[in-house]
Amino acid sequence: MPSPETAPIVVALSGGVDSSVTALLLQQRGYRLQGLFMKNWEGDDRPGYCAAEADVADALAVCEQLDIPLNTVNLSQAYWDSVFSRFLAEYAAGHTPNPDVLCNQSIKFDAFVEHILALGAERVATGHYARIDERDGRYRLLKAVDRNKDQSYFLCRLGQPQLARTLFPLGELSKPEVRRLAAAAGFATHDKKDSTGICFIGEKPFREFLGQYLTPKPGPIQTPEGQVIGEHDGVMFYTLGQRQGLNIGGVRGMPDAPWYVVAKDIDTNVLTVAQGQDHPLLYSTALLASEVHWVAGTAPGLPLDCSAKTRYRQPDQHCSVSDAGDGRIHVAFSAPQRAVTPGQYVVLYAGEECLGSARIDSSLR
Repeated sequence: MPSPETAPIVVALSGGVDSSVTALLLQQRGYRLQGLFMKNWEGDDRPGYCAAEADVADALAVCEQLDIPLNTVNLSQAYWDSVFSRFLAEYAAGHTPNPDVLCNQSIKFDAFVEHILALGAERVATGHYARIDERDGRYRLLKAVDRNKDQSYFLCRLGQPQLARTLFPLGELSKPEVRRLAAAAGFATHDKKDSTGICFIGEKPFREFLGQYLTPKPGPIQTPEGQVIGEHDGVMFYTLGQRQGLNIGGVRGMPDAPWYVVAKDIDTNVLTVAQGQDHPLLYSTALLASEVHWVAGTAPGLPLDCSAKTRYRQPDQHCSVSDAGDGRIHVAFSAPQRAVTPGQYVVLYAGEECLGSARIDSSLR
């Protein structure tokens, strides 16, 4: 961590408890700070959706308590170009994208850093639950001490230039500890509810929101044997392993058991479902992934024995990573994995260190 005598640190203030305590901790350690609030969406800002006005007011209140300046920056156009346009393209292709990963890569640690440099700062601090260390001139991205809050999965596209300029003061703390510190400091954010889901959707029904940008195309819901048992609202609205929202009633000759999405075909507009949350069609033994990114900046020797997550909060899964050609990797798991979803990211780990990631193209049985 830099000494307090160096250039000021810019704290990315979101108006939440995590970024509030990030600023508090750094000030207590003697650093000169500036706050910076970023607005990423110009859409509906009614209460209960993505209430940017309330968030910036909370961020301003924290800055006034700490006596530090707050700047604001509107990155809505960059967000649309780098994140939201791809978000729509992925859904249109029948995939399930992860905009949080893209936002961290393209906005919070790219376009945002350009603004901190313009403010005369050299480093940015955020309220993410992760850690960074340096060994022999190489920065490592590490899991947070609080494994329940660890956000290294969402930071998997960061590289050496970003990590060299970034501080994660909350990486050694648990969420309850962070809330206690905020309460002791008198921050109104101490009991503020954590934001969930995609900010620009907020509390809106997902299908309603997506339907504003992509035209739904209803089609058949069928069993793996080809029996049509219902109609979907549009393949893009569903994801692998989904149970809720299928609107499938009792089917003659079938057990009275829940149905799960096991396949979706954007070309034929068919949604395939099967009964049982552990149906064999939901499981994969391997995957192919592209857009490979290594945190260290260079690829390790392949094949690589490590662990992986194909979704956030998933326990680490042992795997072997090999070169699949054409810039892709092949990830083979020691145990079959449920609902491996194209468009999501497979994130690779060696113990507590995040090695890198790749976008999932397809699963293999």
